[in-house]
Amino acid sequence: MYRWGRKMAGTALILGMMMGIVACGANSPSSPEAAGQGNAANALPSAAPGSTAKSDKESATRIVTDEFGEVEIPAHPQRVAGMYLEDYLTALGVTPVVQWYHPSWGKQDYLNLSVPQFDITGSLEALLDQNPDLIIVDGAVDAAKYELYSKIAPTYRLKENILQDSTEILKAVADVMNIPDKADSVLAEYEQKAADGKAKLQQAVGQEKVAVLRLNVADKSIALFGVKNRLTGLIYDQFGLEPIPMAAEMTEYQSALSEEVVPELAADHIIVFPANGTWEDPENQEAYKTLEGPLWKNIPAIQNGNVYKMERSHWQSGAITANSMKLDDLLKYMVK
Repeated sequence: MYRWGRKMAGTALILGMMMGIVACGANSPSSPEAAGQGNAANALPSAAPGSTAKSDKESATRIVTDEFGEVEIPAHPQRVAGMYLEDYLTALGVTPVVQWYHPSWGKQDYLNLSVPQFDITGSLEALLDQNPDLIIVDGAVDAAKYELYSKIAPTYRLKENILQDSTEILKAVADVMNIPDKADSVLAEYEQKAADGKAKLQQAVGQEKVAVLRLNVADKSIALFGVKNRLTGLIYDQFGLEPIPMAAEMTEYQSALSEEVVPELAADHIIVFPANGTWEDPENQEAYKTLEGPLWKNIPAIQNGNVYKMERSHWQSGAITANSMKLDDLLKYMVK
């Protein structure tokens, strides 16, 4: 039996079936994954606004298989919501009807989207009000949350085995949108840019060692990101930069730096960004002063002024546009 994402006609029935969405954790409490999909709640109207007769093309459907089985979705979706997948949609030329937002993390500011925010800790009514005909969700959505989204519109959950691979996610989103050729062209352009950028970076910095740090203001710690971190590991395996030995040897995605190991970083270049907010925020400015302390003074990157303050929202995303922007940053700061 195929699963459908039809809006329910009776408000009382929906209210009886709904439950609170509980945020699920991930690698870091400051990441969007840790923010999860929130507590999107409870009350849903019985009908969405703006319902009109659809053409044959608009009403056509097809069956696809997602993480939870077969689901019937529009053959040509027109109003799509992608929960923290807006980067992939915009790369494919699709403007989503809402943008994922979490009060403790914010949203993907780098996309500069002019669409309503959907606070995933609030009510699902805000999403229903935008009348999506398709919802695409990622690994933060379990089966229970999936059923809630499916009450609003047909919902596709990305398969678990691709969640660490931005290329496969882009292809999957394009397939669900029924525009697979667009993914091919976006990827070809990205791969060419990555190859060109890698050559420039290798010529500029060679085997000089690079460290990626995040300032966690909430617990006053500094995290070192390892080579397996899905958000920043591509600067090593795709862009050809050389990790510091400490990062190269890490099996975990990230690790809090103790004061004892700071002098051993041996980084020629340091990439740093805050967990939340911007560099204009006083708390982030204060946290950055840690890198000016005595423990850091003998690190080559500090001595030579090779510390690069990055914008946090695209450095904490592993999506295709964000990755392209990371390369732009590296070329800007490292290639003279």
